[in-house]
Amino acid sequence: MADLRSRPIGATATLGRRGYPVIRSATGGQLEIVTGPTQAGFNPLDLLLASLAACMSMSARIAARELGFGDDFEGLRVEVTGEKASDEPSRFVSLSVTMTFQNTLDPHDQAKIAHRAEEICTVSNTLAVRPTLFINSA
Repeated sequence: MADLRSRPIGATATLGRRGYPVIRSATGGQLEIVTGPTQAGFNPLDLLLASLAACMSMSARIAARELGFGDDFEGLRVEVTGEKASDEPSRFVSLSVTMTFQNTLDPHDQAKIAHRAEEICTVSNTLAVRPTLFINSA
């Protein structure tokens, strides 16, 4: 993964009296949030799943190189879905990551890459333990 010590990280959500939040990254990226079931775009749950998908995809490419499969790695598609809890508090009870490789790597080698990608990915590592949240109001 990229050296995050040299890249500012963080996000700020700004919400008015009406409408939806606008998210800004520490580097100036911007994303508008949607919540309607037919609205195109990302809601907060999509962003969590997208973060895992993006991190696992980049980590898989790193893992393929580490494991000596760099020349055989053509790319992949990572799909992440989540199952929401039926009781309170509102949360995901499980996340499913499906990696579809775009090459001729055998299933055993694909599994090795996927396992190593999970070890590398900051997002999967964070989700594997319950991080401490510090909620402050100013």
